[in-house]
Amino acid sequence: MFWWLLLPLAVLLGYLAGSYRAHLLQSQGEALVRQVLVDQLPTDSWHLLNNVTLPVADGTTQIDHILVSRYGIFVIETKHYKGWIFGDSSSRQWTQAIYKSKHRFQNPLHQNYKHTIAVQQLLDFLPPEHITGLVVFTGEAEFKSTRPVGVFALDALLAHLKGHDLQVMSENRMQFCIGRLEWKRLALTRETDMEHRANLAARHRNAS
Repeated sequence: MFWWLLLPLAVLLGYLAGSYRAHLLQSQGEALVRQVLVDQLPTDSWHLLNNVTLPVADGTTQIDHILVSRYGIFVIETKHYKGWIFGDSSSRQWTQAIYKSKHRFQNPLHQNYKHTIAVQQLLDFLPPEHITGLVVFTGEAEFKSTRPVGVFALDALLAHLKGHDLQVMSENRMQFCIGRLEWKRLALTRETDMEHRANLAARHRNAS
């Protein structure tokens, strides 16, 4: 038995298992964001889509939330972390520190930039500046470096959204955007989620 031939499979399975555990934690944060935004934003001007998987050139991209409003479209990446966070807008990776343990994770601004571009390409009839990427931390994380622009705690995110008062699209255009996103998104199924995670694992292998 050539045991070394099984190493790539073991690495892939380990990556998928770790990704699934992170997904469980992430879902807690996504549920918090969903509840707050639905409860606090009037439905006549705001419409929230959750867990949106869109096809892209190299596979799929999975977006936590897309908030379609009369004031623009907000592509939201959620991070449910605790501990201390170190990172800036330009770094490829940020660091989470809990006591003496440190964990590196992808810069969520960079991660969400890809999501935002995917939405801009799908809704190419809108000016790109009307589609904005935002990152929200929902856990007990505390930034030990300066919090980058576009990164919010949940209460600050809500205040930021409510602070928009310039309407940039009509209700008809808003509904058209919602329809385009709903038409293009992949079915919200376990199979879609597993396929997306397999795509991520393949990208991870190719990048390493």
